[in-house]
Amino acid sequence: MTDATSARSARRHHWRRDVVELAALFTAVAVADAVANTIAHGPSGPVLLCAGAVALLATAGFHVWWARRHEHAPPPTDTAAAGTAPPAPAAGARETVLWRMRTTVQDEPGSLAALCTALAALGVDILSLQTHPLSKGTVDEFLLRAPAGLGPAELTRTVAGAGGTHSWLERADAHDLVDAPTRMLGLATRTALDSAELPLALRQLLGRCTIHSVPARSLTGQPLAEEVPAEGVLEEHTMKFRDPSGGSLTIERPQVPFTPTEFARVRALVELDTRLGQRVPPRRDVLTLPEGNEITVRRAGTGDLAAARAMHERCSDRTLAQRYHGPVGDADRYLGHLLSPRFGRTLAVETASGRLVALGHLLWDGDETEVALLVEDAWQQRGIGAELLRRLVAMAAETGCESVYAITQASNTGMVAAMRGLELPLDYQIEEGTLVITARPTGPPPHREDRTALRLRDGSRHG
Repeated sequence: MTDATSARSARRHHWRRDVVELAALFTAVAVADAVANTIAHGPSGPVLLCAGAVALLATAGFHVWWARRHEHAPPPTDTAAAGTAPPAPAAGARETVLWRMRTTVQDEPGSLAALCTALAALGVDILSLQTHPLSKGTVDEFLLRAPAGLGPAELTRTVAGAGGTHSWLERADAHDLVDAPTRMLGLATRTALDSAELPLALRQLLGRCTIHSVPARSLTGQPLAEEVPAEGVLEEHTMKFRDPSGGSLTIERPQVPFTPTEFARVRALVELDTRLGQRVPPRRDVLTLPEGNEITVRRAGTGDLAAARAMHERCSDRTLAQRYHGPVGDADRYLGHLLSPRFGRTLAVETASGRLVALGHLLWDGDETEVALLVEDAWQQRGIGAELLRRLVAMAAETGCESVYAITQASNTGMVAAMRGLELPLDYQIEEGTLVITARPTGPPPHREDRTALRLRDGSRHG
């Protein structure tokens, strides 16, 4: 039925109803007039009229009360009012896991659709998709939510049967749910705020990879880094760039080839870091030692090279040997590398007069991270080393480092005690006469006020 036909039918029924109501009204008036004349001329006419009026008023009042009481009641056709039970809730969501998958498909119509259909048949939900065009084929990177009972082998076989080749699969987490543009903006922001963030940003962008930052020259002045073109070099499993701090930056990922899209993203981050120059966050924390002296803990950089060399001169040969595990005369040569944000993060401790008395280093080393401490002799045994170590391990945990290790000697009881004070699982191993202590942080180590020798002053944080 068309809308015009429906409208004409509604108007016809409307006039019929009006005629019936008008006829009923005239009939009711005639009947009322006849009844009124009969009662009025009877022996008890006035009494009956008054009684009828009272009855009508009572009936009208009851009708109003009843209507107001049931005005919010459901209509008779409502299923709930009729006693029908509400529908049963849906079954609980099944347990799922997140996967990151990368596969190569033919660059032709229908290839991606066939792959998505095969995944849907397994109950796999595609949360995000990125395409990386190549000269031959297209690399598709998926974020998948799959049933927990679906194993990686079955998932890989299904992808291969749908035309995917060179597939790669690894577990993902909630952090991978961020879309690619938002993720790139976040990594660029981190890189812009801190020079030490570039290696970490590259790892988060590329996944499992190895980053080699090779200085331009060795400690003895010999050239180390190879010449890299300004635009960089892209090979199948290797990317090379000019290191913004000098030398070269090499990124390797044997398990998955790099794509031109990834190369462009990495080059953008490296160029951003190069344009902004060396950057160290200006945060400074003023702490109070047990005896009441105040010290400042802050990030350090290559601008602290002269102050660090002066501290070396005030340290004993034993302290320098425990720290650098080599000839004491070579200690100053390491400072340029240690203070560079390209290789990690460094915390410095200053006295109220501005003299540098301690350094703590967090050095990137693949999936592991090394921590190292140097405290001037006159400032040892005051809790400074333990405080630096706690902060460094907290930094490593925040960046997702799986393990943190310290290389020392068994006679260095201060370093051993500081590592044990982290209250983290520790592994001990002797290698070539040195002690390697490895901690596996699952989060920032606890900071208990009754176990630390330092106290943060209220209102003393700057920068």
